[in-house]
Amino acid sequence: MATVTNGQSRGPGRGPGEANKALAAALKESGCSYASLALRVNELGRRQGTDTNYDKASVARWLQGQQPRGTTPELIAAVLSERLGRAVTASELGFLADQQRPVVGRALVYREDVADTLHTLAELGSTDISRRSLLGAVPFVAGALTHPQREWLLWLVENQDTPQLAPVPDQGPVEQVHAMIGMFDQMDNHYGGGGVRTSIVHYLSTEVVPMLQRRGAAPHQQRQLFAAAARLAAMAGWSSYDAGEYGLAQRYMTQGLRLCAEGRDRVLGGQILAGMSHLATSLGRPDEGVALARAGVATAKNAGSPLGLMRLYAMAARGHAALGRATEAQEALRAAEEQLEASRGAGQESAWVRFLDHHYLQAEAAVCFRDLGLAAQAERTASASVRANADRRRRQAISRSVLATAHLQQNRLDEAIGTATQALETLSGVHSERSIQALRDFRRRLEPRRHEPLVKEFERRSRPVLGAVA
Repeated sequence: MATVTNGQSRGPGRGPGEANKALAAALKESGCSYASLALRVNELGRRQGTDTNYDKASVARWLQGQQPRGTTPELIAAVLSERLGRAVTASELGFLADQQRPVVGRALVYREDVADTLHTLAELGSTDISRRSLLGAVPFVAGALTHPQREWLLWLVENQDTPQLAPVPDQGPVEQVHAMIGMFDQMDNHYGGGGVRTSIVHYLSTEVVPMLQRRGAAPHQQRQLFAAAARLAAMAGWSSYDAGEYGLAQRYMTQGLRLCAEGRDRVLGGQILAGMSHLATSLGRPDEGVALARAGVATAKNAGSPLGLMRLYAMAARGHAALGRATEAQEALRAAEEQLEASRGAGQESAWVRFLDHHYLQAEAAVCFRDLGLAAQAERTASASVRANADRRRRQAISRSVLATAHLQQNRLDEAIGTATQALETLSGVHSERSIQALRDFRRRLEPRRHEPLVKEFERRSRPVLGAVA
């Protein structure tokens, strides 16, 4: 059993005072200083819900053999993965491996053997559902995005004969899976990902994965089942994202992309890459977001799905806008509009993208305009999105938050606070961390005017939903 010293324990296989050589080697290779490692661990922790206050002395203790508490080993691994440009796990850095870490590491990898993928998903889902550990606190690892993207693109090059659109099944077990997907979609749209996430994970890991492990179905039915499982894994990722469990979101999406190759569905593959792009941009890596969107465009450009391409160009625009690249963002939005116009309607599209329409593009464009500081355009498009999404409370809450920021950018504080208050009311009964983060983004922008009575009152009213102001 590990002994605890000042809130930290000795690493595996090392006696008291024995140095952590693996961590020292990784630090040297990355060129990361003690102070910069501590600072980045604190930043990443706060971004993902863990409040830490490490400094260079903390890093020195880790190198001496002390084990950080909680999920800090995963945060350290995430930071060094970013610096090294490849995924490294906490155990590879010499930290104590507890019951959850092996599957957490494996789930970041796009594996060649699909049997390994199925085993990983089953174990990840089981651990997730039982909550045997703080699995949801595992951090998003930007450095681990490159490997699945590369492996997927290699598969794409080697499989040029992939069918353009996977047919929608009309009978058998695949039909049942599609029916469940439809039900989960409805629940997600109405209640948010936090309200349906566990049900998706349970169904995927205990019902669908065992179907695939048994095999025995005809090849075309097996491919359809793999595609449906990939869609469920992507949904598990999106709902985890919506619940604020970003590390889980990345892992489910990565495994979903591997299943998608077995399903040979390029439209769905592009949509999973769109989800990974959205996640990366939202978590402060818009460069990765743009790269993932570009990989998605390469995936879907000849797959016969203009709506799928529309979403991918919108994701590229979001990344460019977050990077302050106005010209590139506008070009991507124009490309998205062209694809929307090229679509012959939802009925002629893959089942995976039929929910996409011009209202979706309006909402994404509003976010881009907000990030570029184009307040009038952001106001116009966000207002249209609010009107169009009266029955989608999550989308309406996000668009109202963007609209509130557009008012604030035009120095219309009364309107900004009023719109943000409506967004706050819309969040009632919706379990969506993405919606909450959008409103927190607005609240952060109020910082220079915190002394004003209107702002003080909004902060008071919003505290039960958004938490205390940092």
